[in-house]
Amino acid sequence: MTSVHIIARDNGAGLSRDLVILARALAQGGFEVSVSAIGAGGLRRRTTLLRRRAQLVWRRWRGGPARGRFDLNLMDERIRPDHLALARHNVLLPHPEWFAEQDRPWLGALDAVFAKTHHALPIFTALGCATRFVGFTSFDRWLPALERTPTFFHLGGRSPNKGSQAIVDAWLQAPHWPTLTLVQRAPLRLPERLPANLHLVRDYLDDGALQTLQNRHLFHLCPSETEGFGHHLVEGLSVGAITLATDAPPMHEMVTPERGVLVPWARCGSQRLATTYLVEPAAIGEGVERLLALDEAQRARLSANARAWWLDNDRAFATRLREAIDALVGAPAR
Repeated sequence: MTSVHIIARDNGAGLSRDLVILARALAQGGFEVSVSAIGAGGLRRRTTLLRRRAQLVWRRWRGGPARGRFDLNLMDERIRPDHLALARHNVLLPHPEWFAEQDRPWLGALDAVFAKTHHALPIFTALGCATRFVGFTSFDRWLPALERTPTFFHLGGRSPNKGSQAIVDAWLQAPHWPTLTLVQRAPLRLPERLPANLHLVRDYLDDGALQTLQNRHLFHLCPSETEGFGHHLVEGLSVGAITLATDAPPMHEMVTPERGVLVPWARCGSQRLATTYLVEPAAIGEGVERLLALDEAQRARLSANARAWWLDNDRAFATRLREAIDALVGAPAR
């Protein structure tokens, strides 16, 4: 049985979700799975890693095999140099917008890069990496028993890249719009008194309460500037939400006119290896009006398409990941 070692920071947000998603997909695919959640386990985990590395150095000095205890390290977002010797093969699942410059010298130690988006493919191919698209998936947040109302939801969280300020600015100009529930902990420019149709949630929500909000609102607003994958966006599709997203890569890989509304970006910038695309409040306003103009049949069709895409993508990701690992592990070790 092929052994896969998943390594990522346990950050209580997207990377923590990744750990669960990867472990589940690999276990269901018949792999032997181990997980190193950086930040969980503390000194004991670091001591264990030091002991493993010492054993590998000892084997090399004695002339014995130094193949590591795993067939493959699967590193999410960051390259972990102190883990490289623990496996025969090393793979990175990168997020271009968070790629650390100190990781660049270690790219040559990788056997492959598995891209979560088509947008990431040329970025890492240009850096000399053997890059393969595997995609990704999100948690299934669907609660079919809940009634979805034609109101709006935005999950900004702690991220500065979700277009939250532009959404707020658009809502402040439209007191006639339905209620927007905005879950946001990153700083925002806000008036002293919020309008009646803007409900801001800054307090901690447990997962059940958040899932209920995701399902109660038919329209999700996700005008992200950039995404490594986009859990908040894809979780919206999983509940059949009709999603507004930025018409730029990689956001328009997930949201298309068949299952949502795309809005144009006004200007672009950069964040590490990624291009950022900024949407103005006026474009969000036009997109909201398009959502409000949908009739019942159009809403039902777009919602069903969103849910169907999530189901198809979830199955396809598990298959692509399994095939990519099988192809790599079957090749000679670097």
